[in-house]
Amino acid sequence: MGNMHLETIKEKIRYSLNESVTRWGVAIKGAIALLILLSAVLFALQTYPLPEPVQVAIGISDRCILALFTIEYLLRLWSANHRLQFVFSLYGLIDLLAILPFIFGFIDTRFLRLMRWLRILRLARFFEEKTWFGKLSGYEGLIFARILFTLFAIIFIYAGAIYQAEHAANSENFVTFLDAVYFAVVTMTTVGFGDITPVSEAGRGLTIMMILTGIALIPTQVGKLIQQFTKVRSAVRIACENCGLMGHEADAKFCRQCGTALPKPQRAIPASPSGPDSSAIAADTP
Repeated sequence: MGNMHLETIKEKIRYSLNESVTRWGVAIKGAIALLILLSAVLFALQTYPLPEPVQVAIGISDRCILALFTIEYLLRLWSANHRLQFVFSLYGLIDLLAILPFIFGFIDTRFLRLMRWLRILRLARFFEEKTWFGKLSGYEGLIFARILFTLFAIIFIYAGAIYQAEHAANSENFVTFLDAVYFAVVTMTTVGFGDITPVSEAGRGLTIMMILTGIALIPTQVGKLIQQFTKVRSAVRIACENCGLMGHEADAKFCRQCGTALPKPQRAIPASPSGPDSSAIAADTP
């Protein structure tokens, strides 16, 4: 009985952490997403000259968030069906990297401080599902959100990395996180104003990586963003009666996911002025 009860607890925890169809699942996922965004904001605020009490409060808040992330990771690991597989999975590795500064907090190295900026990648888990916080999401809208997240995550991580690498040696140019974001955007878009120049070896190496990433990735992502934005605007909000997927092309007859015939949208067709009835009648779309 004891083992069965323990397995039931594990299953409930695993379901609550990985699913967003229940009230508990929605609350947990919402809290995790909020903590990830709050963590990113705290890191950006730490680059500004704030009063000492504010800096202490930010440091304490950051430690508390890291502790919560560590507890979440341990719960995921404990409740996983295959623990080794979870540890070496993509999201398992991202979760582990996010809590390394907490686990090895007594070692103040640049590498571990750099890991903090990768915490934003934990949001990627939310863009792999068909439902967001218990609500069905359209396929085109989901792709649209993934592209936006990709662009945001690339800029955020590169900005954090270049700030970490250049702030100590080049504090005149990289004063705050906003300076690093400005440099990352200008470099990745290959505009290159030249008003900010990295001086460290690590900073120059990151600059080369930014340029290559900008050439290889940014144009394709922006192109996809424009394409998906057009599709989202023209998509018909019809839910498939079999799998529930929404967001199909206006002339779509079958669901793109399961192949089930889609219900036909209703539209108003005005009657002929010479006909006996001049009122609009509802007709099926051919």
